[in-house]
Order: sequence, then C-alpha cells, then structure tokens
Amino acid sequence: MTKLTVMSARPLYLGPRIKRLRRELGLTQAAMAGELAISASYLALIERNQRPLTADLLLRLARSYKLEMADLAADDRDDYARRLAAVLHDPIFAEIDLPPLEIADVATSFPGITEAMLRLHGAYVREQQALAGLREGGGAPANNPVGEARAFVAQHRNHFAEIDTRAEELAAEIGSGGAAEWLGKQGVRVRSLPGDLMMGAIRRYDRHGEQLLLDNALPAASRAFQIALHIAYTALRGEIASMAGSYSFASTTAASLARRSLAGYGAAALMMPYGRFARAAEACAYDIEALAGQFGAGFEQVAHRLTTLGRPGQEGVPFFFIRVDAAGNVSKRFDGAGFPFAAHGGACPLWRLHNVFRMPGEIANQWLELPDGQRFFSILRTVVAGGGGHERPRTTRAIALACAAEHAPRLIYARGIDPRTAHATPIGIACRLCNRAGCIARSEPPLGRDIQPDDYRRGVEPFSFAES
Repeated sequence: MTKLTVMSARPLYLGPRIKRLRRELGLTQAAMAGELAISASYLALIERNQRPLTADLLLRLARSYKLEMADLAADDRDDYARRLAAVLHDPIFAEIDLPPLEIADVATSFPGITEAMLRLHGAYVREQQALAGLREGGGAPANNPVGEARAFVAQHRNHFAEIDTRAEELAAEIGSGGAAEWLGKQGVRVRSLPGDLMMGAIRRYDRHGEQLLLDNALPAASRAFQIALHIAYTALRGEIASMAGSYSFASTTAASLARRSLAGYGAAALMMPYGRFARAAEACAYDIEALAGQFGAGFEQVAHRLTTLGRPGQEGVPFFFIRVDAAGNVSKRFDGAGFPFAAHGGACPLWRLHNVFRMPGEIANQWLELPDGQRFFSILRTVVAGGGGHERPRTTRAIALACAAEHAPRLIYARGIDPRTAHATPIGIACRLCNRAGCIARSEPPLGRDIQPDDYRRGVEPFSFAES
C-alpha cells in the first residue's frame, strides 16, 4: 500500500493549513481555485473543514506550489485536538465538564473557533507571565520575544561571520548584472506590480509561477533590499538555520524574529559586501550619504550596516544604532559601542534624537556625556517608511548612530574636533536612572532618591531631592 493510499484511507481535513498556504502565496480564493481547477465555493468549504481534501486535489496542490507531499498531507486534526485539550486543562476551566470526545469534535468541526481559543489562551498566559515577572521585581515581562531576539543579536555583537563570508561569495557570483538578473538565471522572474494587486504585501513569492513580486511603489534602495532579502531567505538558508539553531529560544516567536534579523543581515551583506564596504567606509570617513550612493542603499540601511563591521583584522568604528518613532518607542536597536541605553521606558529628552523630527531629512550631530563621564558622538536623522502613492500610509522615524568619543575623529562629521574639548550635552540613560540634580527636562525622580517637598519654594527643576 502506497503512502498516499494510507494517507487517503481516512478523510483529510486540512482547512486551516490550506488557508494559511493561500495567504502566504498572496492568493484570493478565486485565484487559488482557478489554479486548482475547482470552484471558489468548494475551496471555501475545504478551508472551513466542511469538505475533506481528496488525494487528487492533494497531488494538484503539491505540483502547483512545489510542496512536499508528506508535509502537506499531515493532518492538523490530532494536533489541534491535543493543543486544545492542553489549554482546557488550565485551572481556570476547573469544574467544567469537558469530555475528550467533545474536544476532538470541536477541533475537527470548528477549526476557526479552535484557533481563536488557542490564540486567546496564549495571550492570557503571556500576560500572566509578564505580570508575574513584574511582581517579582524583575521589571521586565517574563516572555518578551522581541527582547530575546535582540539579546541573540547582541550576544554576537551584531556580527555573523558565516553569513558575511557566504554573502561575499554570492555577491561576487551575482556580479555587475544585478540580483534580479541573477535570480532570473535561477529560474525566478522578478516583477513589479501595483499595490492593489500585492494584497497588502510589498514583497511576496509566487511559488506556482516562480515569480518574486514587488510593490512598484518601492524606492530603488528598498526594491534592491527586498530582492536581496529573498536571496538571503533562499540561498543563505543553511547559514541562517545554523546561526539560529545555536541559541535556545524560549518561544517560536523569538526564534522567528531572530531568523528575520539574520535574513536582514544577509540581505545587507549582499548589497554591501563586507570587505568592499569596510574599505569604502574608511576611504570616505564614514560619510553615510556617500556610502548610500556608492552601494545603491538607503540611509538607514547603510547606518545599520555600519554597526556590523566586527570582522577581526577589518574592524570598523564600533557604532550603536537606535530607531525610534515620534512617541519614543524603540523599534530597532543594535549595540556595538557599549552605549548604556535604557532597556525600558524613554530615553533622555536632552538627546537631540527626539528633536530631529522638526528637521526631516537633515543630518544633525551631538556630543554626549553621561553622568559617569563617558562621552559619545552621535549622528542623527529622520527616515521615512511607506508611502509611494495617494493615501498610502507612511511613517517617519528618527535614527541615531553613536560611537565612543575617541573614535569620532575618524568620522567626516567630527573631523578636526578634539573629542576631549568638544562641548558635550550632559544626558542620562533615563530619568529614573539619572541622578543629575539640576535638570529642567526631568520627567520623574531617580530610583532610590527621596523627593524634598517644600511648600514655600518652587525651584526651576521639577523635583528637589533630599540629601540622603
């Protein structure tokens, strides 16, 4: 008896899996139904688990979208039933009669409700873990996949030699013809489509047609990066899996975010190969705009790449990189300069990072001095994401690239300035961690300091502190 015969001995209900596949491919029900030669209404019934997947249709799916038969045919029902049973054993559901047969029936007949229940319980558990972590005085949520992925990158000092080496080899292979032409030789056609045909994506891979589809509103640098990102996810898959597999992540979400960071690293390494980029950076004294023009990259892409130059014997200036929105939320952070940025809450309001929103697109510089005497030099500018058409949303963020003051003379932005005598703005890591007494910009008192109340005197600063 063949494997397919065994799998088809009982009906296969793969609704959620087919629906996920269709969304990953960016297809409507009508489009997928047309490619499989079935009606859209029949596909809708399959996705709702109201019709089983036949052996013939299973073969068509595998052929059309180049999928492994065994992976596609694995039945979700038992896994859903097992996961739902585990959730319903939570003490919160105690004293509710939940027979195993009913649980199995819900998982099989109502996959959408099952998925909703699993998501809701997952959110509940994560919130409980976060509250527990705060109660124990840790100050940070117990489950923080974003923080965990950042910790993984920080552990490697944002330098992944294996990926850099392979990316240099690929870049040499791609040559002057460009990444799109190279992909064409691999059988993948690159096409640009209007946003309304991209179904909310800026990049998606059509496995059936072997096409990499890009939003035609992407700027040239973003288009180049998205093509490089696709190559990283495919041609650098082994290196990415190896690096991610070397770390024990607490959740699949954290592991996925780490792989995404590694793929982005690989894409930047393809666009800006290490050796050539490091030499160019030194030659132009780290002029970010000049490097962007030379490598066909964006300002933020170059700034980010400058934080990765840690190859022994070819080290660049060690930089710290941060990106924030107008509300001060941190969406990206890489530390290669030992800058003690606060892990939680806002940064110091005296840092001009928060003021460059008033001067969009212009580069600003600022020397900084921390309470312990450490001095840094920072390069600041806004960057824009999104847009490209009428009523297409866009967002403006601010980025900072900072290095220890001793390295600043190597930068075109601080040429001719003695870092020991340069006027530096006294800043703190964050208000609650800064003991500078005379700060008019303070938003809260520092931890461990008592506020000195005075009914008859109001100083310039928001708070006065007791001497002990």
